[in-house]
Amino acid sequence: MKWLSNFSLVMRSSITSLKEKMEDPERMLHQLIIDMEEELDRVRSSVAEAVADEIQMRKRAEREAAESATWLERASTAMKRGDESTAKAALEQKLAAQERADRYSAEHAKQKAEVGKLQNAVRDLEDKIRQARQKKTLLAARMTRAESTQKINAAMDRSSSQSALAQFNRFEEKVDREEALSEAWDRMDGKDPDADELARQFEVQERQDRIASELEALKARVGG
Repeated sequence: MKWLSNFSLVMRSSITSLKEKMEDPERMLHQLIIDMEEELDRVRSSVAEAVADEIQMRKRAEREAAESATWLERASTAMKRGDESTAKAALEQKLAAQERADRYSAEHAKQKAEVGKLQNAVRDLEDKIRQARQKKTLLAARMTRAESTQKINAAMDRSSSQSALAQFNRFEEKVDREEALSEAWDRMDGKDPDADELARQFEVQERQDRIASELEALKARVGG
């Protein structure tokens, strides 16, 4: 997650300046907490954007579902007055709206799951910052008693470890990207265009069969 990388960067930057601030550990800890709170604000803003996307996706799905219901009602009305052609056209629109609603619903479910993870991460980060505030005074006292060189070496070791982890993650993301591009080119090249056309024809026929089936069901319902 980009915000987590930024948060780690803030921490590494603060640790790098630890040596210069060791003479005033309380001031250093206070600045660390300020840095964490500022980064938390940026994280919350990013999560809010993701939540807004999830809300918009849900509303799109609801609108398409409502439109599908409207077209079904129009088809019923047309069939009642004996206008089968109009009823069939309305069912076509109903089916298209339902397909859009299904796609939006699927995307909404994925977005909602991701938003849940982000919100949990934010709450965890908030809890860590609250704990940091509570420990600030105690840590300042411990730092004044600790050996300066030992603390600096430990901080630099942690910084190097985090940098190595960040490089590993960037390499893994690059591999994922290359694999995705390779798959994308395979799709663009079209390994079997005849099979694609045949699949499209089957899809068209299945769609017509679905419309015919719904039309027959609508006739039976209206006739009843």
